[in-house]
Amino acid sequence: MDVRLTGAEALALRMTSLLLRPHPTARPRDVAGVVEWFGAMQAQDAASGMWSLGVRLPGRPLADVRDALERREALRTWPMRGTVHLVPARDARWMLEVTGVRALAGAAKRRAALGLSEAEADRAADVLGAALAGGGRLTRAQCLAALAKADLDTAGQRGYHLLWYASQRGVTCIAPHIGSEQSFALLDEWAPDPVRPERDEALGILARRYFRSHGPTTRQDFAGWTGLTAADARRGIAVAGDALATVLVDGVPALVDAALLDAPRSPVDDLHLLPGFDEYLLGYKDRALMLDPAHKQAVIPGGNGVFQATVVRGGRVVGTWKRTIGRTRVTATLNPLVPFDAAVRARVEAALDGYARFLGLPLRHSW
Repeated sequence: MDVRLTGAEALALRMTSLLLRPHPTARPRDVAGVVEWFGAMQAQDAASGMWSLGVRLPGRPLADVRDALERREALRTWPMRGTVHLVPARDARWMLEVTGVRALAGAAKRRAALGLSEAEADRAADVLGAALAGGGRLTRAQCLAALAKADLDTAGQRGYHLLWYASQRGVTCIAPHIGSEQSFALLDEWAPDPVRPERDEALGILARRYFRSHGPTTRQDFAGWTGLTAADARRGIAVAGDALATVLVDGVPALVDAALLDAPRSPVDDLHLLPGFDEYLLGYKDRALMLDPAHKQAVIPGGNGVFQATVVRGGRVVGTWKRTIGRTRVTATLNPLVPFDAAVRARVEAALDGYARFLGLPLRHSW
């Protein structure tokens, strides 16, 4: 453990890992490559997930990203922490079995609060399995209608829980939107050729992918991201072996993809507009390298898990932005958290233009 990094050097490497700067050994050039690089990417909000891909595939329009998802280069499901992510289609099943199962273990308490039994949840999964059999896709509303027809109560949050449970069990997955509506398909039909690593191998895959796409960072961040126990997190790191290197970041042990140690560590004055739900912040429990504590309330108002979209300069959050996507234009409002001079404002506006080109819509913005 002879590699010592300052916080600034670690942040420079982390931005490279996150594919927000050129990587010395790899540059995924399509949706499948980006999602496989990360292993899983935050996608609670579909539009945010699209831009998380778009910002890492410069020049690719939204239509290309949508087409890739229709080709099943990746899919959305709840692979860990009970949260929606984009994952490689072939990896969805083993991820549900290794990390998603922990969310299932805690579902009984939620069902009790909703007035649902395990038998009802299992019957809902069977109903959805039958309704979707044969390669079909149903919108969320159609899925809820099928459950209601089977005399399952979907009022309040019950419907969402039953849809989540069916995907968490590996019966369904989230397919691309039909129009503006979320849709579901059978996981076995949407991803008919799954890979099935043994458990230790799976833990090693998770560790390698996490640290190559987020490092340098800590074992605690890895456990927090995956929802794994501390013992399983340690096991995954051990299985990953020499693919990972241990470094000291301001004296704190951290892990990083060994290949990244040759990457530039000097500060870079780059600027990005990132969606609220992006691995840049949500991939870590400790966000001190990227986010000033004084700005936490502006980025995560109320601490309720809903993140604002961020303006990131030199790897640090310097502002937030909100966008409304209409049929004929996108409207953006910018909120600096530090002083922006005219030159920085011009760079932010140029980045906004890039986002508008991604959407294929004209832009209106305000400060």
